[in-house]
Amino acid sequence: MAATNVIISLQDLVSREADPLDPQVLTIAKLQGGDAFNVIPDYVTIGGTFRAFSRERLEHLKQRIEQVIIGQAAVQRCNATVNFLDEENPLYPPTVNNGDLHKFFVDVAGNLLGINKVDTNMEQDMAAEDFAFYQEFIPGYYFTLGMEIASSEPVAPLHSPYLVINEDGLPYGAALHASLATGYLYQQDVAKVVGKYHDQL
Repeated sequence: MAATNVIISLQDLVSREADPLDPQVLTIAKLQGGDAFNVIPDYVTIGGTFRAFSRERLEHLKQRIEQVIIGQAAVQRCNATVNFLDEENPLYPPTVNNGDLHKFFVDVAGNLLGINKVDTNMEQDMAAEDFAFYQEFIPGYYFTLGMEIASSEPVAPLHSPYLVINEDGLPYGAALHASLATGYLYQQDVAKVVGKYHDQL
């Protein structure tokens, strides 16, 4: 009962406390306790994941998760400890692209692939991405490369066991990466030269 009350109460954090226009996700995907059907276990372990589109929301959600777990356990006269496994799994920040790099990407990708092939209206995604840690320190730009085959079934998501990569798209990806790198470096060199002569005037 204590564990189920905790799980049900945690769902209220999103449905009752979160701004519906600022999406958040909290999923309990693990409930483990005992190994006999006729014995009440002396402890249970629950686990899950939570996502949001800003670090502030993530920190708030993390704080409320701990409060709810400890509080609901106390209601049932139980004790609870909360471990977010911060050392093994640090809190993933949201992946937020730099505005200037977005303009640069659209320009380069549009020239290389055709502007009609560049989709800038993709919906936000709750995926956790290591790249976001870089973006906390330097401007960054994260993009995906479409691999869909028009005549076949929709492509399965990246981490799906059913994903089959369309290798015909790989040369386009390689060319795009090379164009982005050389174009960006060229831009920096031009800026340095312009700045140099500007300083001399």
